[in-house]
Amino acid sequence: MKNTMNYRFTNESIPKLIFWLATPAVIAQLINAMYSVVDRMFLGRMEEGGTLALSAIGLSFPIIMLISAFAALFGTGGAPLASIKMGEGEHKKAEELLGSCFSMLLMASIIITTVFLLFKSPFLTLFGASHETLPFANEFLDIYLFGTLGVLISLGLNPFIAAQGYAKTAMLTVCVGAVVNIILDTIFIYGMNLGIKGAAWATVIAQFISAIWVLGFLTSKRAHLRLRLSNMRINLKQAASVLALGLSPFIMLSTESLIQIVFNTSLARYGGDLYVAAMGIMGTLMQIFGLLLSSFAQGAQPIISYNYGAHNFPRVKSTISYCSIICAAIGLLMWGIAIFIPQLPISLFTNDLELIGLTARLMKIFFLGTCIYGIQLAFQQVFIALGQAKVSIFIAILRKIILLIPLVLFLPNFISPKTDAVIIAEPIADLCAALTCCVLFGVTIKKLLKDKSTKS
Repeated sequence: MKNTMNYRFTNESIPKLIFWLATPAVIAQLINAMYSVVDRMFLGRMEEGGTLALSAIGLSFPIIMLISAFAALFGTGGAPLASIKMGEGEHKKAEELLGSCFSMLLMASIIITTVFLLFKSPFLTLFGASHETLPFANEFLDIYLFGTLGVLISLGLNPFIAAQGYAKTAMLTVCVGAVVNIILDTIFIYGMNLGIKGAAWATVIAQFISAIWVLGFLTSKRAHLRLRLSNMRINLKQAASVLALGLSPFIMLSTESLIQIVFNTSLARYGGDLYVAAMGIMGTLMQIFGLLLSSFAQGAQPIISYNYGAHNFPRVKSTISYCSIICAAIGLLMWGIAIFIPQLPISLFTNDLELIGLTARLMKIFFLGTCIYGIQLAFQQVFIALGQAKVSIFIAILRKIILLIPLVLFLPNFISPKTDAVIIAEPIADLCAALTCCVLFGVTIKKLLKDKSTKS
């Protein structure tokens, strides 16, 4: 089995291999996005309090994204390193990485659950919750936070399944949970009339089922890398490497929380709850778009990491080229949908005509920069695949912390209406970050491969 994986990663047609790895990941990520999409679709269409419930989910989104960010910190940080070790023939060290990441995920789940249960109300108020939306958001998080362990295990360990070439199994991890979530949403929200509490219970149960699926596979004989009790300890040296590499996707996701906070508070101040609801819809659509792009980039990641570890540099370069072209094409497609037919995706979330009209208008501004966003995300994932922690961290910080947040805060002082000024910040940041990323990639990639070749 290991020889089969070695042959495919080192000899098979690269476009075919990328799609073989990425297609299940794309399906899985789209279905994974259904966790929040389905919740919002059901809640937004409730006869009473639908728009307020939709706003409440948007206000809870920063906390949800932060939990996902910790899963990425250990999962996306550890899986590429495990792939590199497999390419170098260091199978035992790859399994030690898996065990160490599992232990760190357990520790993180305890800390995260405790902190947010204690301080969720002050956080939600800080995020822009009003007197009307705060009770809804509290009801949702009171339940959702008890599922933190399931979220971290399912999302944090699933990349280790994909890194072994089991893309379909990784897809099924998400599919199983998402199907359960959809079924339970229908039962809890409508059948039992539990409202926003029903959405939370459906998500928690679904995530725990996904977690059980992941653990079942990684402890089975099918896995190349197995989760063993003897490796479930935190190796400080390995942990440092995992955290360094995982910091980039962690920043990407955790700053998504910060961005959502800044957007929500600014729009609540200048426009009110309707604008917050519109931002909730656009944020969800942007999340789906980002997941679609990252899935294709992550489909290329094991190929790049494995061949980089094996010093097969021509194959590394070819994989990077194909990955960039695919992500650029997806970016253009998403841009076209957002600009020319925005009502189509918006109508999935609400039947409130005022909210549909407002969101459609704002969306044409908000998504202007997505036509080149794919290139930035592709290059960022490439740096992660090559184990280049510092560069990937800088790229993650650039778009959101250095560019987007200051623009959201300061543009309303110069552009009117202020609500539009908040939204305009997104495409400006996208454009500047993508151009910077392209220049940085062109300058550094040759040096990286040359240094690796010299060390060999």
